[in-house]
Formats: sequence, C-alpha cells, structure tokens
Amino acid sequence: MYRYSCRLRAVLNSLVPCALFVLCQGFAQAASAPGADYPSRTIRMLVGHAPGGGTDLLARLFGQRFTEAWGQNVIVDNRVGAGGNIASELAARASPDGYTLLMAVSSMVINESLYAKVNYSTVRDFVPIGLSGVSTNVIAVHPSVKAQNVRELLDLAKARPGEMTYASPGIGQASHLAMELLSTMTGLKFVHVPFNGGGPSVAAALSGQTQVLAASLPTALPHIRSGKLRVMGVTSAKRTPLAPDLPTIAEGAGLKGYDADVWYGLLAPAGTPAAIAGKLNAEMGRVLALPAVKERFATLGFEPVATTPAQFGQLIRADLAKWQKVVRDAGIRAE
Repeated sequence: MYRYSCRLRAVLNSLVPCALFVLCQGFAQAASAPGADYPSRTIRMLVGHAPGGGTDLLARLFGQRFTEAWGQNVIVDNRVGAGGNIASELAARASPDGYTLLMAVSSMVINESLYAKVNYSTVRDFVPIGLSGVSTNVIAVHPSVKAQNVRELLDLAKARPGEMTYASPGIGQASHLAMELLSTMTGLKFVHVPFNGGGPSVAAALSGQTQVLAASLPTALPHIRSGKLRVMGVTSAKRTPLAPDLPTIAEGAGLKGYDADVWYGLLAPAGTPAAIAGKLNAEMGRVLALPAVKERFATLGFEPVATTPAQFGQLIRADLAKWQKVVRDAGIRAE
C-alpha cells in the first residue's frame, strides 16, 4: 500500500508541471487572441459629412461614450466630399484591426447606384458592426396647394402630370430618393428642384417657389407646427414616436411597402476580427440603452435602434436592392 501511494504521488507530482504548462499556454493564447486587449490605442472614426450634421453628431456621441468606457481616445475624422464617398473609400482601404471605423449613413448604399464609379462595395469591403439609429423624412406642401393629405396630392399630380414641383436638399439626398420612391410606386411624375442643403430647400417651399417639400423631419417640423407648411406624411414605414400625430405616406396613400427611413450605423473594414466587431456591437447596445442617450437622440430627431451585426448586414443588402431599382427607374445620376 505504501509503495502504491508513493508511486501515485510521484505520478501526480510529474503531472503538476505539465498541467501548469498547459494552463499557462491557455492563458497566453487567450491573451493573444484577436481583440483580447482591444482597444489599446486611439480609434479613428471616419465621417463623410460636415461637422454639425446628423452623421457627425452621432459619431461624436458614440466616440465620447466609447472613450469613457475604454479609456482610449476616439477621434472623429470628417472627410467631406463626393456625397460621403471619400470617407467610405478611406475606410474600405484601412487596416482591419478595429482602429479605423466608419459612421455610415444610408446614402452610402444609394451612392453605389447613383455615381458612375464608386471605389468600394458596402457588402464586400465592410463588416457591419451595428445600427445606431434611424430618422425619417417628411413630405409637405405650401398652404396654397389644394391637397389636405397625400392621397389628394397624388390626385393633383395625376391631373397635372409633370407640373407639380418639389424642393429637396440636393440630388441623391435621402429626401430626394423618398420622392422618387413615391413616383416609382405610383407611376406619377413630380418635377425635382434640387437645392444646396436643407435650409434653401425649405425656404423655396415656404415662399411658394415649389409646391412640395421633401425634407428631414427636424428641418420641416417647426414649419408644419406653425402652419406655414401642410404635412402630407412621414416617409417611414411606421409613425415616428417623435411626432406620432403625423401620418405615414404608406397609410395615407395606401402604399404597402413604402418606406424611406434614413439609417445610421457603424462599419469596419472587411477582415476585422469577429471578436472586435462583437465588442463594438455590445458597447453600442449599452450606449443606446442609456436614458441620457435616448433623450439626446430625441432632441436631434433620431430614434435609437440597436441590432446585431447580422441584422444590420441584412438591412444593408435590402437597401442596396431597393435603391438600385429606384435610381435606375428614375434615371438619376450624380457627377
């Protein structure tokens, strides 16, 4: 018995160093796994639009919260031009290590059909991290227009083909595409009068220079509330909690499937490790659940929406197909 217990002790003693070696190896592998120490340095978040706009404001909001959570700076880098394509192309070519991100807006997928040449593919060159929020556009008319709702507006357009004019912030903007989607689904033609930004387009509609306005909800809502514009509907599939009294275009016109929301979300270059994408997605979800963030979103005219990377990827692919058809059918081109 004594000899047996000695032999057993000897065997166990010989196994201890092996066990310690295997355990240490496991810790070393876990520590060296992609994303285990992420982030360990400054993150750059590219934005394709000017400071102060919706995309920029969301990038700065998330950047601040990421910095607070991780203790690493997030620098918002505005690369303005070509409808956001400059920033998108820079992000597509960046190292897939999680230290270059893109705060994208849905116009990114529209641009793939709108521009003759785009040096990126949203599906091929990027990994979806998660949706951050959505906003909606609104269609309104000057009070002189004899239409109380969108169905009456469509009747006017039918009776006066090619005469009804509408203002938008510019060619290829989300509100422009919202009107073109309406034209595509109804077969009715409105005359587009593009302006350089939301302010000038609203001014044109307020003065009666154009009969109709397609604009972001935050831009048009004060004028709707004051009675200077008459609302036809919001372009989202469902009523927005930011203005629940406003009908949707879909319900007002009986157009099932009409939906022209604007989404904002975070993308990373293709090849970014899943562990890093998952960590970013989880932090986005945590930030979106904060009461202070929800309040800030409402002030800016956004609805917070959290998704998985897979859900965001599915939305991107669906939007690519939808807007490709609208752009093709409308014959829209951007220089």
